[in-house]
Amino acid sequence: MGARTTDQDERYREAAVLYGEPLGRLARGYEADPDERRDLLQEIHTALWRSFAGFDGRCSIRTWVYRVAHNVGASHVTRRRRNEGATWVGLDELIDASDEDNPERSAGDSQVLTRLLAMIRTLKPPDSQVMLLYLEDLDAAAIGEITGLTPGAVTTKIHRIKAILARRFQQEARDDG
Repeated sequence: MGARTTDQDERYREAAVLYGEPLGRLARGYEADPDERRDLLQEIHTALWRSFAGFDGRCSIRTWVYRVAHNVGASHVTRRRRNEGATWVGLDELIDASDEDNPERSAGDSQVLTRLLAMIRTLKPPDSQVMLLYLEDLDAAAIGEITGLTPGAVTTKIHRIKAILARRFQQEARDDG
């Protein structure tokens, strides 16, 4: 058991160094509240460390790290939504969704990213996972390996969500102007 724990610890340390920043960004994509985000990131790291006890190398460490992180993030969001009584938004509903919480409407680029992440957080978990991975610069094949979708389905989701988000941002610009 000692050798296995050492392998587990070493794999975790390597993954934490290589993917620490992307994991922080993913946590930000799943959780807006800074305190909750820190808790989520800690939960991701704990799950990641535990998961390396069963890592058999059938996929890359990168795929493993993102898969674990997204599973923890999706569980966190689902649990939080259930506790708050909030509902998910489907892609068709995102087109017409209203924006009551939009304090940064006329702010700069960092506000636009905040707005984008807020929209992505309202999506159902499979859709938000795809978009968060896309924002991390993963290609359709890698996203498919992580989420279990085919690369074609990933490409279709990304294209559709990007078009919807672009229309929403354009509509906001017209409403502000």
